[in-house]
Amino acid sequence: MKNTLLLLAGYPATGKTHMCRRILARFPKFEVLSQDLIKEKIWDEYGFHNLDEKKKTEQIAWEQYYSLLECKLKNKCNIISDYPFSDKQKDRLKKIAEDTGTQVVTIRLVGDLEILYQRSLKRDLDQSRHLGHLVSSYHKGDTMKERKKADELVVRDIFMDRCLNRGYNLFELGYLIEVDVTDFNKIDYEKIMDNLAEYMEET
Repeated sequence: MKNTLLLLAGYPATGKTHMCRRILARFPKFEVLSQDLIKEKIWDEYGFHNLDEKKKTEQIAWEQYYSLLECKLKNKCNIISDYPFSDKQKDRLKKIAEDTGTQVVTIRLVGDLEILYQRSLKRDLDQSRHLGHLVSSYHKGDTMKERKKADELVVRDIFMDRCLNRGYNLFELGYLIEVDVTDFNKIDYEKIMDNLAEYMEET
């Protein structure tokens, strides 16, 4: 069986982290590689004073992510990675997979955008969410009690524009499994895991 790159894609706020935990419980052979965690570590280390600097840290994070991904796949690791992937990342991911002989599975999470926006807002307002996502200037140790005042908080119009125009709901690389997560209680996790297991055993 080939080593596998499993991409948890789709709209923001679709429960990718929870889906990741479910998959790891069934398939512990996977190792998590998170672009967000890489980015947050860079923010804590270097900080940023404005949006231009923030954008540069994000570019650095992506290069670190791709480098780590390629290294791990060359070493035949099985990687699971979650992000609202789009065409911006597709060609690079495809090339890395091809160069390392890795099969790719995309689990694309979609749902009702109004419900997803409410989940996104709730997540951003939670104090456990890294503050760097919500502001245009950040250094480690910064706090914000009233997160609704954050100058980079994703409001409804921005959320909808991103979801409707960035192709999150169209992204696919390799074998595709699409899941509607509008109602978490209706998700058949066992069926998803069985589908994934069947594909990986056959290839």
